[in-house]
Amino acid sequence: MRALAIAATGMDAQQTNLEVIANNIANINTTGYKRSRAEFTDLLYQTERAGGVANRANQAVVPEGANIGLGVQTSAVRKLHMQGELTQTSNDLDLAIVGRGWFTVEAPDGNTLYSRAGAFNKDADGNLVTIDGYTVLPQITIPQDTTEIQIGEDGTVQVRLGNDENFTEVGQLQLANFANEAGLKPLGDNLFMQTEASGEAVISNPREVGFGYVKQGYLESSNVDPVKEITDLISAQRAYEMNSKVITTADEMASIVSKNLK
Repeated sequence: MRALAIAATGMDAQQTNLEVIANNIANINTTGYKRSRAEFTDLLYQTERAGGVANRANQAVVPEGANIGLGVQTSAVRKLHMQGELTQTSNDLDLAIVGRGWFTVEAPDGNTLYSRAGAFNKDADGNLVTIDGYTVLPQITIPQDTTEIQIGEDGTVQVRLGNDENFTEVGQLQLANFANEAGLKPLGDNLFMQTEASGEAVISNPREVGFGYVKQGYLESSNVDPVKEITDLISAQRAYEMNSKVITTADEMASIVSKNLK
């Protein structure tokens, strides 16, 4: 009975949907996290009667055929790169991107990675790094006698050295953009990797055409909406229950048939 297999694919799809929703809820307080959405497509169809052709010679063309679907499958888990709310921290090295763009960092193995989480710090040499110690690119070094740091919306990094009246520029933050942000590969730790699907990174200064700007003393919160996730959770649960009911009903029908054959 095809209904058993079809309903099983539906239950499997809703289980995947539930896992995606659970991950969104788990990361509701993760800095720079972008919510995911599971997307599905129907499986192949089994043709019982072909449409648009004559079933027999010298007969009229059948206007509408009979095609039986064989279920559903997961086609993608899409990252929704929408702006998250800004949370004020008053930390000089906390940076949020408002608009499009990604911070560029260098992993210990030399690979270039990208992140929206701007909770930065300094290493022992004064270099600007992520909370995991990855170097922010282009490399910016904060002098040891710095008493104040100012980072402009255009990414310029200026510091006050000692008791100097004037600020000294020590670096320029840059942002990366991609033709298809959804094609970036998530690696965990708020990091993403460039892929063929995302396209090559386009590097420029903040506030340039097509790029957002940097906000000092703020962090971008997760863009997960708790109300929407709970609503999607209820919907996924109901869909799972309905598919389970189909399996139960198909089993009861098969049981009736088998009894009548005895």
